[in-house]
Amino acid sequence: MSERSALARRTGIVLAVAVAVLATSAGVVAASNVAAGLSGGSDVSVPTWLYLATGGGAVGASALLTMLVTDRDVIGTYHDRALEASVDRLLAAGSLLLGVVGVLGLVALFAVGILGPNIGLISGTVLLTFVGGRSLLTIGTYAVGNPWPALNPWRRIAEALPNGYETYPEAYGSWPAVVALLTFVWLEVVAPLTSSPRALVAILLMYSLFTISSAVVFSPEAWFRRGDPLSLWFRCYGSVAPIQRTDDGFELRYPGSRLSEADLVTDRSLVAFVLALVWELTYSGFIVTPLGVRTIEALVGIGLPPVLVYLLLLVGGFGFFWKVYWIAIDRTRDRAETYLSREYLGLRLAAPLLAIAAGYHFAHYIGFGLSLWPSLVDALAMPLHPPPNPTRYALPGWFGYVEIAGILLGHLLAVWVTHTVSFDLFPGKLQAIRSQYPLIVVMIFFTMVSLYLVSQGSTSPPYVPS
Repeated sequence: MSERSALARRTGIVLAVAVAVLATSAGVVAASNVAAGLSGGSDVSVPTWLYLATGGGAVGASALLTMLVTDRDVIGTYHDRALEASVDRLLAAGSLLLGVVGVLGLVALFAVGILGPNIGLISGTVLLTFVGGRSLLTIGTYAVGNPWPALNPWRRIAEALPNGYETYPEAYGSWPAVVALLTFVWLEVVAPLTSSPRALVAILLMYSLFTISSAVVFSPEAWFRRGDPLSLWFRCYGSVAPIQRTDDGFELRYPGSRLSEADLVTDRSLVAFVLALVWELTYSGFIVTPLGVRTIEALVGIGLPPVLVYLLLLVGGFGFFWKVYWIAIDRTRDRAETYLSREYLGLRLAAPLLAIAAGYHFAHYIGFGLSLWPSLVDALAMPLHPPPNPTRYALPGWFGYVEIAGILLGHLLAVWVTHTVSFDLFPGKLQAIRSQYPLIVVMIFFTMVSLYLVSQGSTSPPYVPS
């Protein structure tokens, strides 16, 4: 047997065992999750400690298995192989079509929100924003490819206006996008955005003024590349997708292979944005669990206003994630015994966390999107007079397996990409393997936290306007 064949066989065995570990852990976790969390019941057929340990163990075991793959050619095959397609004319026509759809969609959001019924999940404005954008379009972005650069209506408007009066300050980085993203997450909780189309229109108007005026001042190219939260949102999630945009077309790659490249996360503000994507989903899950509700009520009980409590939890949790990440980077640097700077390691190892963010998002929003997409179709068909009882799908009990598999697959992909980046950074095999331990521990922690939150069931967060 040739060396290449033996290597391929060994890699295949590793991947097969990893899939078996994933399937077993998903079965154990979902057995508890379907009974306790997603269906709203209280009978848990599997002890909590067992399914948390199983989920964390799946990530840990997969990390150990990937460490058996130490041949740099095999690792490079996954991340460097791509099928390219040059479609200049088709790309230009498709971009123009999506641009028209985006601008018309933005006009429809405002018109329906103002003229249509002011009733939450009946309004086309609310459904298009949260079901169409936050759920289904985002899932399509990391599952297939990122259409947002062509679809973005705010960029189309800004490009049609005189712009570029100032140079975008380097010191700003992507911090405006980080602050804006956390602000939107906070407003999503404390303002009645899902129940009042008028309130949602007000927020959309504020965002439109903010992002268009910034693009006019700094130029659309600079602003939507660095400062706009929605553009960064879709670009980060799109980096997980198998279809990637090139200068003259598209390329088809293995999922997540883009995450190993050095040009994806280029400064500390982008690290912060990646961590904000992971944290905002953890935060959204935490505040609707019984533990989160008790925490909020306790803080309100000592005299803090509810809106301030939600803000403190949001910012405090993000600060905690930021601190934990950089502690892990410090431990990585120590274990690798490398002269590479802390800053450089932090930038290179942040991108794999986007696979975790995609897994979290899938678990949180796939059920929401699938159950409500018929309502979205009804609202789009009759935007000003949608049916008072829109169609909704009831998901089967086994759907919990799908959500849990999303979390675990996201973490397993993050483990593999971290493995790849480590072998790219460090020349020695043992050095590369040792460097991964701290981040693997962090990923196991993230896995167990997310599984715990999903399994706890959900309720409405207290003190939130409806």
